[in-house]
This record gives sequence, structure tokens and C-alpha cells, in this order.
Amino acid sequence: MSDEHKHHDHAHEPAAPVDDAGSQALAEALGSSFAIVKIVMGLMVVAFFCSGFFTVGPQEKAVILRFGKPVGEGQKALLTSGLHWSFPYPVDEVVKIPITEQQIVLSTVGWYFTTPEQELSGEELPAGMSLNPAIDGYVITADRNIIHTRATLRYHIDDPMNYIFSFASASNTVQNALDNALLFTAAKFNVDDILTRDVAGFHDAVLQRVGELVEQAQLGIVIDQCEVHSIPPRELQNVFSLVTTARENRNKALLDAHSYENQVTNNAGAQAVSITNAAAVASANYVKSITSEAKRFGDLLPQYQSNPSLFVQQTFVQAMETAFTNVQDKIYLPQRADGKPRELRLMLNREPPQPKPAANP
Repeated sequence: MSDEHKHHDHAHEPAAPVDDAGSQALAEALGSSFAIVKIVMGLMVVAFFCSGFFTVGPQEKAVILRFGKPVGEGQKALLTSGLHWSFPYPVDEVVKIPITEQQIVLSTVGWYFTTPEQELSGEELPAGMSLNPAIDGYVITADRNIIHTRATLRYHIDDPMNYIFSFASASNTVQNALDNALLFTAAKFNVDDILTRDVAGFHDAVLQRVGELVEQAQLGIVIDQCEVHSIPPRELQNVFSLVTTARENRNKALLDAHSYENQVTNNAGAQAVSITNAAAVASANYVKSITSEAKRFGDLLPQYQSNPSLFVQQTFVQAMETAFTNVQDKIYLPQRADGKPRELRLMLNREPPQPKPAANP
């Protein structure tokens, strides 16, 4: 038994070096693998930290959220343009805010149903028999009419911290303010004012209402532009067209009447000015003539005072000459100084003078 056991032990002795070589090879392979794993892990760590670099554009601001909270307080949390670093996600999250890029919000109330494809193509489906309130939007005016209206609001962010962190979705809040402004303002305007007579006034009122709501909510935005487009219900387009035509004819008639009124008024005014000017000239000439006559009479007073009798005779003679301009013979008998009458003897039927005889040659 002992011999067999010894023989058996001796039979297995050569296998020991083979096992040692395999173990050594396995150990060397595992060592190499661990080294490669370490290198890969090191590279992954480097890549992980390098992935934290990010760039903020010149028209952007950025905020780093660490476990959902901003790093820094107030305006200090805002990162300006340039290269920055943060811990990669999920430790940090970078939120970029376009501060100068214009944001656009469309109203969601007041317009009939259309698909995005129809909006892009400009195709419009024909109106049905009546408005479907389940899918078609509308607004009610102050005179209880129904119209379609929609608005496009353009704004930019003025206070990024307030805009991002004070609201779950600030853009939805802006859209709700725009929808509210359309419904609220339409209820204060008549249908004719919204569609034709006071389109600009309705537009300004919508813009003012949006501004008030944005300011009350402190959204941190600045409104750049608000466009409002309103149309009558498509089902009543023909009726509104007839009303529009009648209104245009009425306005034309009023315009023609006002034009004729202005023409008549202008002509009357011109005539009145002409008559007034002529009267003023005649008045000035008459006053000038009276003034001249008064001056002339005033100049005759000293002559009268120096010799009244002579002045009277001269004046009387001048008056008679003027009165009897066409009389051939004029004889004036002045009153005698002693007051007695004068005797006047006239030779009537005088013989005409004979012509002188011609001289002999």
C-alpha cells in the first residue's frame, strides 16, 4: 500500500510547474487588465470633468443650477458671454437665457380652427353652416356680436432671474396674459370699431392691457410689438361685406357733401372778404374826402373873418358859375352898400354886329 501510494505521489509531482505557470499568466493578464481599466477610468474622469466646460454666447446669459438651485444670488448668478465650467450633469445643470433674442407668443383664443399645415400653406377651408364652439374660437364684442381675432406678441427678456425662476413656464404666463387681453378688450369695443372704424384704438387697447398684466405679474420682460388681426365670422362674410359696402357708400356721400359744403363756405368766405375789403376802402376814401372838405372849409374861415361881404360875393359868383355853366350871358348885381335896390336896364333884341367890309386889294 505504501509502495502504491508512493508511486501515485511520484506520478503527480511533474504537474506542479504547469499550475504555477498558468497562475502566473493569469495574474499577469489580470494586472494588465487592471492597468488598462485604471487608464480608462482616469480618461473617463478627465472627460467627465472636461465635459463641464461650456460657452455662453454674446446674446445670452447663463445660470448654473446645482441640485436644482442657482449657484449665487441675484444678478451674481448670471454668467456673461465667454467660457465657463460647472460640474457635469446630474450635479450641475446649465440654463442658457437668450436676453436679446426676440420671443414670439401667439394667442390661443378668438380664432377659428386651423391646422398648422393650413397656416403654413395659407390654405383656408370653406366655412360651414354655423360656427362650432367646440373647436372654433371667438370673442364677444360690447354690442354682443361675435368676431374672430388673434394677436402675435413679440418681447425680449429683461430680468432673466425673475423670468426663469419665478414661474414654472413664463412663456405660458405671457400667452395667458395675451389671451386675457383679447377677451377683455373685445368686450369693451363695438364690432364696427374693431373691424373698421377704430382698428388702431382696439390694437392699442390690447397692447395696454397686456402691458398691465405683464407688469402686475412681474414677468421680467419688455414688450416689443403686438399685432392684432380681426375678421368677421366666415359664415356671415357676405352680410358683413354688404354692411361694409353700405358704410363705404355712406362715407362717400358724406365726403361729397362735406366737400360741397367746404366749397360753398370757401366761396362765401371769399365774397365776404371781398365785400368787406371794398367797404373798408370806400369807408377810408369817404373819411379822407370828408377830412379834406373839412380842412378846406377850415382854411376858408380866416378869409371869411377878414371880409365877410367880399367872401360871400366871391363864393356866390363861383357857385353861380358852376350852376349856370351852359348859360351864355351871366350878370350879377351885388347888393348896394346902402341897402337900396339897384336899377338894371337891359337892351333887348340887340342888333347883331355887322361884319366889317373886306379891305380893298
